[in-house]
Amino acid sequence: MSTDYEQLSARVDELETRLAFQEDTLAELNDVIAAQDAQIRALVGRMKEMTEKYQDLSFEVQKGGNPGDEKPPHY
Repeated sequence: MSTDYEQLSARVDELETRLAFQEDTLAELNDVIAAQDAQIRALVGRMKEMTEKYQDLSFEVQKGGNPGDEKPPHY
């Protein structure tokens, strides 16, 4: 009976060890995901800014440039 208890105790210890490692791994993965989420949000923001700038430039090119860049008629 002592060996059954020892085997059971060893199995419980092994399971507790595995659980501890899994909890650590899960915490590390959570940190990585949080960092990636922040990076993605920053990249999406920059992409929106660049899209707006592109649209503004495209509109200026279609209408013939920026009126502020044109020379006055007396030149």
